[in-house]
Amino acid sequence: MPLALCAGLAAGLTGCGPDPDEGTNGVGKLSAPEIEREARTAADAATAVRLAGTLVSRGGTFKLNMRLKQNGATGSVTTKNSTFELLRVGDALYLKADAGFWTHEGDGDGKPTEADTEAADKLDDMYVKVPHDDPSYKQLRGFTEMDQLLRGLIGLHGDVVKGDRDQIGGVRTVKVKGGEDGEGGTLDVALEGSPYPLQFARGGGAGLVVLSEWDKDFPLAAPARGETLDYGRQLPRT
Repeated sequence: MPLALCAGLAAGLTGCGPDPDEGTNGVGKLSAPEIEREARTAADAATAVRLAGTLVSRGGTFKLNMRLKQNGATGSVTTKNSTFELLRVGDALYLKADAGFWTHEGDGDGKPTEADTEAADKLDDMYVKVPHDDPSYKQLRGFTEMDQLLRGLIGLHGDVVKGDRDQIGGVRTVKVKGGEDGEGGTLDVALEGSPYPLQFARGGGAGLVVLSEWDKDFPLAAPARGETLDYGRQLPRT
């Protein structure tokens, strides 16, 4: 009798087990393309986010820990050779790094010159304003652009399919994947509150980033004059 009753109710309810969507925002009931669209809409409307993780590209591997909003950002970037901090307020972009970052191979035998070492020591842990015409400006600013980074992270490639349920940072999520095996990326979308994207795994092992602190504002201000120095020449390539 209980088995027959359960089978009879299964079509209208969800069987006799717990409802996986109970207490959620209902996004888990949608199709995979609809879930991806809801996540994109939520991200587009957000005012701030923290992005932390690793990205692999033709330019190398970058480890990011950035807090982003529309008019600026602050955080750190680690590459194969160095770690540096970035601060953008409007169009003004500042870089802060240790002396090792600023040391150049200046004398032809692979060793920094005395002048390079002295300049690097002065710049150690100081902010340098990146000139707009410096070749590094566009590349470095790309790490601080909220919309640009999110567009590149949320988009899945291939036929979008729904994956398993999971938890990211204690928040229940539903996965949507580009392709059956996630070869086009895998996105975890929040099932609690707004359907923000909470984690993105790029296809082919090309990086994993966690997205948190959505809409949590943070202060942005240019560094004080005593914290800033002029580098006086083209910035080192990152």
